[in-house]
Order: sequence, then C-alpha cells, then structure tokens
Amino acid sequence: MAAKIMELKQLKAEIEAKKAAGELIVFTNGCFDILHVGHVRYLKKAAALGDKLVLAVNSDSSVKKIKAKNRPFVPEAERMEILAALEMIDYLILFSESDCKKLLEELKPQVYVKGGDYRIEDLPEAETVYAYGGKIVLITEVKGRSTTNLIKKIRKSRD
Repeated sequence: MAAKIMELKQLKAEIEAKKAAGELIVFTNGCFDILHVGHVRYLKKAAALGDKLVLAVNSDSSVKKIKAKNRPFVPEAERMEILAALEMIDYLILFSESDCKKLLEELKPQVYVKGGDYRIEDLPEAETVYAYGGKIVLITEVKGRSTTNLIKKIRKSRD
C-alpha cells in the first residue's frame, strides 16, 4: 500500500513510463477527509475512465485553507493510508497548494476528473489541462454525497 504513495519525481517517472507504454492516465484530487460511499463510487468511476488512476490529496494545511480551520478531522497520513488501501487507486501524492495546477503541469495526465458539483468553466485547473491537450471529465452520477453533508448530519444528530 505504501508503495502507491509517491513524491513528485518518482510519480512523474512512473507516469511517463506508463504513458510511453500506451496507458491512459486519469488524475483527480480532493481532501477525502472522512471517506464515505460517495468517494468510493466517484473513485471507481474515475478509475474506469483509463488504465491508471492518480489521486492527489490535499495536505492538512491546504484542507484548512479550503474547508475550515477545524478541518481536516482525519490527519493527512491517515487519509493517505486509508486511500492507499483502495484497489482502484494506483498512485497517491500529497499536495499543499489550493489547486493542483502545478501537479497537472508536471504529470500531464490525459484525463482530469472532478465531481459533478463542479463546472468546467469554474475549475482553476481547466486552462492548464487544455494547454497540454488533456481532457476534463465531470462525474455527475455521485451527487448528494459529501463530507460536508455527513458532518451536518452528525452535528444534527447530537441535538
């Protein structure tokens, strides 16, 4: 499992070798703070779009910036360990920026995937993906499942 977790230099070499062998690389990213069925369904659908799935996971510091100061609930090392146990994920990388443009520029995956709660024109990464000739796919079938909604449900159940 730990072999799936890579630093950028190692991951870039791995991805370049897979692309040279004709494999289609799919890339997605997110916080994955509290893993739930929506994540699993999303990742399965993303993996089905190509040969290898790369998942970039927001570091604790970037989750705090994106979500809230009291997040993440699950520390990055534990999130990475949990995600590495999922068979549909081939590679994992941790990143600290608020978006993954830098990773996309380095890795140039053929397919960039986001959830259906996004619009392509609102993605900060869209210009980067299109600049190197990549394709963006939105997975819309997994709506209504989110960590934020799960947290709200938990908080409400305490009342």
